[in-house]
Amino acid sequence: MIRLSILDKDGNIKNGKNDYEEYVLPMTKESNDYCYLSTQDLTFVEGDVIRVETDVKDAYLVVKLDETLDSTILFVPNCSFDYMIEMNETALEARSDLAFKGKRHYLQARFAKEEEIASYRNWALNPHDQKEYRGAYPHASANVETRNDATFFACNAIDGVYANNSHGSYPYQSWGINRREDAALTIDFGREVEIDQVGFTLRNDFPHDSYWTEVTVEFSDGSSETFSIEKIPTPQFFSIEKRKVSTAVLCNLKKAEDDSPFPALTQIELYGKNTQF
Repeated sequence: MIRLSILDKDGNIKNGKNDYEEYVLPMTKESNDYCYLSTQDLTFVEGDVIRVETDVKDAYLVVKLDETLDSTILFVPNCSFDYMIEMNETALEARSDLAFKGKRHYLQARFAKEEEIASYRNWALNPHDQKEYRGAYPHASANVETRNDATFFACNAIDGVYANNSHGSYPYQSWGINRREDAALTIDFGREVEIDQVGFTLRNDFPHDSYWTEVTVEFSDGSSETFSIEKIPTPQFFSIEKRKVSTAVLCNLKKAEDDSPFPALTQIELYGKNTQF
């Protein structure tokens, strides 16, 4: 079973309406394997919640909760997760002008196919991730995010947006470290995955930006890898020895000796396969 619901800040199911119908429709729907919600007249406001529920623990779901978000494979360990609708200034700046706007909406969720779960892919990717963990993985967090500004949140580093020739508002959101020498970014997979490749895309808004010449990734199995980074605008990929891990921490960031104090990360990628089905 999969259930999709749109709730207000008090947990009540919101209503939508279609153009050629006089009655309102409660925005909740349930189906066995594939579920969608659609409406032609609903306005999202601050505090609304999109809730995805299932009767299966440790589920892999493919979700798309807004027209501006790519479909994503998420790991949901405890049968539900929430997507919070935020309408504050920096939240709006960190996403497309069209996201969760207007009155016409289409949301969908389904169970992932076995071949999707078994595929080799970037298991850090999650365009639906938000600052706080709300029940779905992968999730990105950090010990610093510049000015607590959504355009510099850790989750921006796993959203699949590679635009890096500027900084700030969408589509140039990134992970910003507020000049912290001990800055660290954690990717939590929520279960064990086998990783054998790492990728980094640095923010390249030079000369405003600096960059890191060396970074380290520490894994939950106690191992680590250190990488030499180039000052280039394109993704940089590194093959590593296979290891089974549940988290990866980007740390020990060595800044280049240049005039800018602002190195930042546009994307981190971690490729491999699931070990849990």
